[in-house]
Amino acid sequence: MDRLLERDAQCVTVLDVSAAALARSKARLGAAHTRVTWIEADVTSSWHVDPVDVWHDRAVFHFLTEPTDRSQYLEHLRHAVKPGGTAIMATFAPDGPEMCSGLQVRRYDAAALGVQLGAGFSIVEALSEQHQTPGGAIQSFCYAMFRRA
Repeated sequence: MDRLLERDAQCVTVLDVSAAALARSKARLGAAHTRVTWIEADVTSSWHVDPVDVWHDRAVFHFLTEPTDRSQYLEHLRHAVKPGGTAIMATFAPDGPEMCSGLQVRRYDAAALGVQLGAGFSIVEALSEQHQTPGGAIQSFCYAMFRRA
């Protein structure tokens, strides 16, 4: 969000389940935090955001192992992303870890993410990354960008 604000982006919204994480982000931004809409919620719970041009998920979707959780997440995404808008998702790749922070995860490539998003979204670009954790482990990620029809 820092880079978006530096570029004078309007209508930036951040959702996180952790009040502490949101508080740290607000403190880091200083006065600029007032230019952000902050939502403290589980992404699968009831919450609302006005339609957006870009939805960016950096490593949340792969933690949704239950079909009902994925369905609720995708309902929010489909409601939020405007026609012509973009959804950017980062998940563990098929050769990525099966567990993270003691939690089971699901792994995806761009095609599998496209299936999850459904017919209203088409893939624009996909990238692979070998991410090095602070502890030195290497984790394979898939980054995929989709455009909504």
